Amino acid sequence: MAGHTDNQIRIEAPFQLVWDITNDVPNWPNLFTEYAATEVVSEGGDTITFRLTMFPDDNGVSWSWVSERTRYLDEKRTHSHRVETGPFEYMNLDWHYEEVEGGVILRWVQDFHMKDTAPVDDGWMVDNINKNSAVQLRVIKDKIEKAYHSRRASDHRTVSIHDCPADHRRGGTIQTLLSPRTVGSTSGFMGGATLRPGEAIAEHYHPYSEEFVFCIRGELEADVDDEVVPVPAGTAILVPKETRHRLRNVGTEDVFAVFHLGPLAPRPELGHVDTETREEAAAVAAKILAAREKQS
Repeated sequence: MAGHTDNQIRIEAPFQLVWDITNDVPNWPNLFTEYAATEVVSEGGDTITFRLTMFPDDNGVSWSWVSERTRYLDEKRTHSHRVETGPFEYMNLDWHYEEVEGGVILRWVQDFHMKDTAPVDDGWMVDNINKNSAVQLRVIKDKIEKAYHSRRASDHRTVSIHDCPADHRRGGTIQTLLSPRTVGSTSGFMGGATLRPGEAIAEHYHPYSEEFVFCIRGELEADVDDEVVPVPAGTAILVPKETRHRLRNVGTEDVFAVFHLGPLAPRPELGHVDTETREEAAAVAAKILAAREKQS
């Protein structure tokens, strides 16, 4: 019999920032809400040995133990184990960092076995760890995302597209630069969209916002409701709110366009309504290109 837990959360911040903050063991009392103190016992290379002390529990007991943690940056993971096992026969903890669109999925996998003399069994500890992990992962997510957006907003309110997470969920590459989360804007948000030849951004509409699109490079075409509107380089288009629209690259080079939406929706999740999938949009674009090539 052994205990096993597997918990994860998505953090909307760059990998390196997530890695640096979560591996700053001496700062863990400021990152977690359950640790009262961290004492580094020894450190060499990518391995650190440290003592963790928790805040007193409901019975006034303050648990403390020594653990060893090794970082594997190339593999985007860490491995830890308790040196002082206490009530455990063994306790191993692996953290996995998976880079995804717009952020990182932080995953905690724990394998352990309680001693026969322990006051609780493996099943009890599994439930306890799952419950506590959900709380602590949420705390870590909030603190890292606040740190990320605070750093970006304090940088003279300028944001580089090279530092922005890429979003491919709706087709193409969409990067939001200026927004309430990045610079504290209150009237709208702005970003850039890159479409390779044949790529399309899936049809959608904005219930609360007008969208302004300026094509800087390439041959962009917009399907606005049922009307096809050419938007070549040097041209801009206004898409009224509540208007279905799809963007397509109909040329032979990459399209790069700047977009701005305003005013803001009451809540971010209300600002964008999808009316087709990325795959459906790509199929429409391919069909149109095939028909035009046949005509020519």
